[in-house]
Amino acid sequence: MAGSSLRKSKRRAMSDINVVPYIDVMLVLLVIFMVTAPMVNPGVVNLPTVGGAKVQSLPPVFLTIDANEKVIVRKDGEPVQTLDKFELGAFARSQAEKSADQPVVLAADKSIKYEVVMDVMSKLKENGVKRVGLAVKSQ
Repeated sequence: MAGSSLRKSKRRAMSDINVVPYIDVMLVLLVIFMVTAPMVNPGVVNLPTVGGAKVQSLPPVFLTIDANEKVIVRKDGEPVQTLDKFELGAFARSQAEKSADQPVVLAADKSIKYEVVMDVMSKLKENGVKRVGLAVKSQ
C-alpha cells in the first residue's frame, strides 16, 4: 500500500478560458439593444422659450436667371425688374441696406452654365447679402 500513496498525480493546470458564458451574455445584450433602439427617439428637442423674441418673417426675394443670362427679380411671384450683370451689384447693395437678413433665393434655367450661377451668388455675397439659397424643382 505504500506504492499507492507514492503515486504521483499527473494533473495539469487548465490554461484555456471558457468563452461560452461570455458569448451568451453578449447575445442577450445584443437582443436587448436591438429591441430598445427603435423606442429611443433622439430627434425630440425641448427648446426653451424666450419672452422677448420676435419671429422674423421676411419673405424671400427670388432671383431667376433665364436662358439669356438675364436676372429677373421677383417679389410675391411677380416680376419686378430685369437686371444684367452690371446692375446686380447695385441691387444687392440696396437689398443689404434695407435688410441684411432678408433671404435671397436664386433659381436658374437648366441650360445655364454653373459658372454663371456661381458668379451671381458671389456678387450677392460680395455686396452684403448674407442669406443666399438655391431653388430646385422636386421630382
